[in-house]
Amino acid sequence: MRRWSRRRWPQSPSPGSRYCACGWVCVTICARARGGTPTLGTVVSVSDVHKTYRQRRPAKDIRGTLRALLRPPVETVQALAGVTFGVDAAEIVACAGPNGAGKSTLIKVLTGLLVPDRGIIRSLGVNPTGDRARYVGRIGVVFGQRTELWWDQPISASFEWRRVVWNISQDTYGRMLPIVCRTLGLDETWNTLARELSLGQRMRADLGLALLHEPEILFLDEPTLGLDVLAKRSILRLLKQINREQGTTIFVTSHDMGDLEQLAARAILINRGRIAFDGSFQQLRRAHGSQRRITIESPVATPPAIDAAHLVESRGEFHTYQYDAQRTPIQALLDTFAISAPIVDVESHPVPIDDVFADIYEGWQSEARVRSVPSPSPDRTASAVPDGSRGERDRPD
Repeated sequence: MRRWSRRRWPQSPSPGSRYCACGWVCVTICARARGGTPTLGTVVSVSDVHKTYRQRRPAKDIRGTLRALLRPPVETVQALAGVTFGVDAAEIVACAGPNGAGKSTLIKVLTGLLVPDRGIIRSLGVNPTGDRARYVGRIGVVFGQRTELWWDQPISASFEWRRVVWNISQDTYGRMLPIVCRTLGLDETWNTLARELSLGQRMRADLGLALLHEPEILFLDEPTLGLDVLAKRSILRLLKQINREQGTTIFVTSHDMGDLEQLAARAILINRGRIAFDGSFQQLRRAHGSQRRITIESPVATPPAIDAAHLVESRGEFHTYQYDAQRTPIQALLDTFAISAPIVDVESHPVPIDDVFADIYEGWQSEARVRSVPSPSPDRTASAVPDGSRGERDRPD
């Protein structure tokens, strides 16, 4: 199909088209190729994507170790299972999930680093793995656990190398370099070797490299890893700026849910390789329930117990309770508290997004534990288990 497509469709970039480089009526052709309707707004389309890994299973005893020398035991891990979603142009999408949910694998298939087992991916109108040479020049990628800096060279050498190898024009380089250096604070470490940088300094330099060529889509995997509060704020401000001024589409994953909520309006939650939620953060909070928190300032060391709420935190004179706003009015909580202690001040606020995600993840873990518990079976006897149908525990090694 790929060879036929290259002969049938011209491969020169479409003049004036930001979203596709298939040639001629590029958006229409790409939409027809994936069986959809022409859409100028959608820049990433993922349909029923599956990806599995095969990894060695550790042996349990010496006999298993010897047996593994001849035939290593392997197990299949389902990283992605039927993932389907789309991303519009100039949209910021946050992807979250527990460890091992498939977030990094999803970014790798979107950037062309991995080939999915089955499914269709169209990004900027092309197949990320089929036309990788042109595709990577239009995207920016940052992996928090890996760096693109030359380890024994200063940051300046890595930036100059990127300009030459990626064929970045002098106009683009001269315009973006001051913005990146000023916003990310790279001037102080511009001549420092990459191996001498701290984790936060390296992350800022990697993000600067990814922004240098003005990518149309920016894929970020843990971009705020190891950064302090001021550095996080600067990076989030820069990402919002390039999204607003340049229309850059951003797809970001992180375990810092506060950063995700500040940056993106849409959240995609992945659990065990499947999309468990796709919507706004407001919808996510509503789906989580009507839980709210109230902080009461009172000069008591031990706050009173309230039946309709549970105490979350108590620090000095500030006592925080969590309650269901639909079932319990806030005035009822205050009246109950005032019976036992005086009230100086009151502040009501929503549940932090980190706690919302933590509750969701705990629910997923509870469901997984319930599914993993084997169902009770009747006692086995010699006459009840016929030959050839013995259970796993009855089978010899």
